[in-house]
Amino acid sequence: MIRFILRRLLWGIPVLWVVATLTFILMQVVPGGPFDKDKPLPVEIKANVEAKYHLDKPVWQQYLFYLQALLQGDLGPSYKYLGRDVNDIIGDTLPVSLQLGLLSLLVAVMVGFVLGILAVVKPQSWIDRAGMIFVTAGISIPNFVIGALFILWLSHAYKLFPPALWEGWRHAILPALTLGLAPAAFIARLLRSSILEALHQDFVRTARAKGLGEGAILLKHVLKNSVTPVVTFLGPLTATLVTGSFIVEYIFAIPGMGKFFITAVTNRDYPLIMGVTLVYSAIIVLANLVVDIAYAYRDPRVRVE
Repeated sequence: MIRFILRRLLWGIPVLWVVATLTFILMQVVPGGPFDKDKPLPVEIKANVEAKYHLDKPVWQQYLFYLQALLQGDLGPSYKYLGRDVNDIIGDTLPVSLQLGLLSLLVAVMVGFVLGILAVVKPQSWIDRAGMIFVTAGISIPNFVIGALFILWLSHAYKLFPPALWEGWRHAILPALTLGLAPAAFIARLLRSSILEALHQDFVRTARAKGLGEGAILLKHVLKNSVTPVVTFLGPLTATLVTGSFIVEYIFAIPGMGKFFITAVTNRDYPLIMGVTLVYSAIIVLANLVVDIAYAYRDPRVRVE
């Protein structure tokens, strides 16, 4: 198992290198520069600024400078947030995005499992139909619409939760629900289909023949053999919830990485773009690693392969 994990970790290194290289190439190919939108500078000052950030060097030398700093754990200074390094910006904002993403994941798993199991316990009932209506709505309605409705109803109309900021557990409820309801709908539908398929397997008929109750069969046998598709979905879902919360963070004024990623792109802040992209890529690699470990733990044949 340890060798299996180490092999997966080693594969993440070339993946991050490819992501860094492609991001660097794309930034160089796109027309314009990081200081084109600023007030025109005298030639001497502009030359000094470009020399400070190695922008006066050939592209291949800039690439080597960046790789050397990256190997030392230095993501470089921000071009637009003067006096702040990319490491400091990510260190301040990543914990907030991680908290929001993990809370949203908890909401998605809890709501998705409850709805998926209830839909199977009472098939074709009003519970099943109501659950499927929720699933369809959750998949179809964008999260920025859900967030706006939550703010309108639960914050302004009924005064239950704060409409914005990140200053306590009450401030986290609306953003977590907004970000977690859509994946909860996916999980509910996926789990429902998987359980219905497992209910027709031979081991279920054998368990019924032995006299086991339907509840014991569902919870102890069917559910255990039905969560594999959900586990597969949870890997990219975790990365998506952590890295894909830009709009939700903007709606609720949450001081996460989303705002800096958007402003870095619009400002052509090369080091910040590279830093945030690499952090998001590392999160995706780690999330997929966790899924691989869960697969290997549940099915030893994965380790053998």
